[in-house]
Amino acid sequence: MLKILIPIFDPHGAEKAARHSAFLFARRCVAEVEIVEVLEDVTIERTSAFWSQDELREQSQRHLSRALSETCAILDDAGVPYTSSYMCGPFVRSVSRRVESGHADIVVVDASHLGMLRKLGMLLKLWRLRATPVTLLH
Repeated sequence: MLKILIPIFDPHGAEKAARHSAFLFARRCVAEVEIVEVLEDVTIERTSAFWSQDELREQSQRHLSRALSETCAILDDAGVPYTSSYMCGPFVRSVSRRVESGHADIVVVDASHLGMLRKLGMLLKLWRLRATPVTLLH
């Protein structure tokens, strides 16, 4: 049975990843799911020139918490056992650290709202850092 890691890294959430995990759980392929909110450093973005770091962090956490609750609702409806946590740092490094610590057999990323080049770049970085399979949903 697989342990799936679903990272949430932007306000769009990971609804497709949650649905995919619920489908695999119904097929008895998945034992548990871990949802990780990845809070990236807001000082890197251009918006830090216009708003304070505290305001940007608060806004990011608010959006991610809404995305987390929507993702968790899908898993709750399907009866999938899951845990949730959060990590701070760059997306790829945070996910690879989580996988490295033995928390996942497969990573399922909802990239349905990303552009093609960003999807490809994210996938290549994740593959390079870890030998764990990565499924990118679009």
